Amino acid sequence: MNKTQLIEAIATEAKLTKAEGKKALEAIISSTTKALGKGDRVALVGFGSFSISKRAARNGRNPQTGKPIKIAAKKVVKFKAGAELTKKVK
Repeated sequence: MNKTQLIEAIATEAKLTKAEGKKALEAIISSTTKALGKGDRVALVGFGSFSISKRAARNGRNPQTGKPIKIAAKKVVKFKAGAELTKKVK
């Protein structure tokens, strides 16, 4: 499912116009992005939770040349599925 299909599904499920569905999805994405940017955790009960995790700097290898390279530390977004979502996907 791509973004356009998701907007259509939101609009249909919530009985909104596609424009209102698009605004709703963009508001969710924006709010989630801002919260994660601050380092907050976003939990949607029954669906799952988004959080930020720190990945330490490490050494790796260039797959083409085999030479060692340094991989910088960075923050990554993690998603953990909730129990209800996990149960429905099985």
